[in-house]
Amino acid sequence: MSEPMNVVCPYCDAVNKLPASKLAMGGSCGKCKKKLFSGKVATLKGGNAQRHFEQSDIPVVVDCWAAWCGPCKSFAPTFEQVTKQLEPKARFAKLDTENEQRLASRFKIRSIPTLIIMKKGKEVARQAGVMSSQQFKAWLKPYLDH
Repeated sequence: MSEPMNVVCPYCDAVNKLPASKLAMGGSCGKCKKKLFSGKVATLKGGNAQRHFEQSDIPVVVDCWAAWCGPCKSFAPTFEQVTKQLEPKARFAKLDTENEQRLASRFKIRSIPTLIIMKKGKEVARQAGVMSSQQFKAWLKPYLDH
């Protein structure tokens, strides 16, 4: 049996332990009973961001965006498509920089969209601007392959 991994639920933010060998099979949240990996993009807020960043053993890919941003809107379908393709290698999440200004300021978001990859509470990569699906997956690859 492989080492258990902490996986944060994208629905209720509960921390779940899942054997690494069973990560690809998904599993359900022990608290809300919803699937841990269903292609749902998690929503980050001041109250749950730290839990996702620090307590998750899988990388967290964050799309920093705003509703008024044209490039952000054009990238959203790509982000959702890649989420469905690459889960459970990472948790994919969105951070609305207008609604969560303190969190956006903490991460020094200067332009949007900005993509950030967090691993075990530390930022490991950052990229500003829109990418195609292939570019996005190529950028993610070195950080998601275990």
